[in-house]
Order: sequence, then structure tokens, then C-alpha cells
Amino acid sequence: MTAKPPVPQATSSLHLRSHTFHGLDPSRPGPRLLVLGAVHGNETCGTQAITQLLEEIDRGQLAIQRGSVTFIPVTNPLAYQLKQRTGDRNLNRNMAPTANPQDFEDRIANVLCPILEAHDVLLDLHSFHTGGAPFVMIGPQNNSGVLEPFTHAAEEMQLALHTGPYRIVEGWLDTYARGVQRRAARAACDGSGRSQALVTSTNYGVGTTEYMRSRGGYGVTLECGQHDDPKGVEVARHAILQTLALLGITDAAPEPVAMERDILRLVDVTDRDHAGDTFTREWRSFDAVKSGEVIGTRYDGEAVAAPADGFVVFPNPRGEVGQEWFYFAQRRLQDAVWTRAAR
Repeated sequence: MTAKPPVPQATSSLHLRSHTFHGLDPSRPGPRLLVLGAVHGNETCGTQAITQLLEEIDRGQLAIQRGSVTFIPVTNPLAYQLKQRTGDRNLNRNMAPTANPQDFEDRIANVLCPILEAHDVLLDLHSFHTGGAPFVMIGPQNNSGVLEPFTHAAEEMQLALHTGPYRIVEGWLDTYARGVQRRAARAACDGSGRSQALVTSTNYGVGTTEYMRSRGGYGVTLECGQHDDPKGVEVARHAILQTLALLGITDAAPEPVAMERDILRLVDVTDRDHAGDTFTREWRSFDAVKSGEVIGTRYDGEAVAAPADGFVVFPNPRGEVGQEWFYFAQRRLQDAVWTRAAR
């Protein structure tokens, strides 16, 4: 595994900065919105969009009329300072407070989790490694199950529709659960340690939105495009303004949206087992594959093929060993979008 670069300054000097604005009309109570940027330090489109809007609020060009909104431009300041995805580990996994923090992300989570609990709605702004169009990720349909019980599917779908992207992706947490089971089965042979304990934890798939749902709220993860795509900032900005309007936090009317969307469901995750595991080509998120088509080759020559017709999602040719290499998704029936949005 490649060694991480040295930390440029003591992590104790880093802090989490937030900006909260409250509407002042007591006759117009409203929801509490939280907007996050740079949960991963090299995903900065949200940071840039938030910075623009903070300046506009300060200049009086954007008014908060109802409820409240909290902006956190840089959610992981260590990773942001290092200009890389993580600091000590991935903040958007194993999201939970802990009485015995073992790394920088644990200390961030101890501050961030209460902030999440104090809000009703979350918009989390991200970007991705390889090329492809923006998309938005949602949670489960309403259910009373054990993995991710939920009661705000209709509101969450409306939020997803207003963020802008044509493609909507679901199925995150149950896909992770299957991946964690496979990692746990390998753990007895592969050894132990902090990294292994994290990726085999039953909490491993829980990030910001999953934690938000577990505390009675709802939210979406907006993937605004490839990391360095300058259009990503505008995608993030549009989503923030639409969300503020949809929730009535500003007086602007939300732009009308077409109900029709392409909805995909994540069905599996494949880990990178060895640094020598390679893709057969430069995959982009949502590249279509046919059943049996070879997606990658293991270090020992074993082919990794698509189990059915579907799509490659989040391909990461530089993924860490023992962690996600790519996801596999399939298309959901179109009426699922209409049903969830209409409830």
C-alpha cells in the first residue's frame, strides 16, 4: 500500500467551521437544512459553491427567510489540506460518535454527528474519480426493517428530483452489507488491525446520509461530476439554490422539474484484492456492460466479469487494497420513481 504524505501541520490545530443562518419571522417556522462540502478532501466543487453563496448572503443577494441553513464548506479539513480523499481514514464510512476516538475522522464524527442530529434535511456534495455525468444517491423506500428503517422516501425523492441530475441511484447500504460480509469472511485469513476492523464493521456503509436517516431526518448525496470538471461547481450551486427554494428557506420558487428519471439500483460491490488488480479499460461511471463482459483482471489472471447486464459505477483504478474497486448496478423500472415521488 502506498504510504500517505506527511501531515503538513498538527491535526490538533485543525477545526471544523460552520456557518448557520436563521430566518427571523416567528410566524414562518421552517426546516433545518445542512449542506456539506469536502467530506472527501479532494472533492471541492461543493466547497466552492458554498463559498460563493456565503458571499452572496453576506452581500444581501440571497436572503434566508424561513427555518435555518447550516453550511460546512470543508467537512474533513485534514483531507482537504492534504488535497486527497481521506485524512487518516474515510470519513464517509463508519459514521458514528465514539468515546475513544482513534483517528482524526473519529474526532470529526464526534462533532459532526450531533450537527446532523440537530437538522432535518441534508444535502451532501461530492464528486468522483473518473468521467461521467452527475447523479444523485437516495436511500431506501419506506420500511420498518433492521438495516435502514425509513419514513421519508417521498420527501427524499422530491429533494433528489430538484437537485438536477437525470440519473438517480439507490441501494447503497444493503450493497455495503453484502460487501462487509465478504470482507469479514476473509478477515480470519487476512489478519487484523485498525484498517481491517473498519472495513469489516457492520457500520462500515454508514456515512452522512445514512446517519441522518437513522436519526429521523432525510438527505441525498449529490455526485456533481468528475473531481476536476469546472461544471461541477455550477451543479452544486444549482442544487443548493433549488433545495433552499424547495424547502421554503428562501422566497424563490423552485424550478419545475421533469418527473422522468433514469433510476438505477446498486446490487453489488467488488473489492480490489491486490495492487496488481487492473481494469480492462478506462471505465466511467454508468458505462453499460453485458452479462459475462470482463470488467477487470485479478493479479493472478482471474477475470472479473459482469454477473448480468448492467452498469459499472464508481470505478476506482487506484482503489486501496481490501476496499471498493467498483460497483455494479442495474436499472429499476421507471414507475418506481413515479410511485415514490407521488406518495
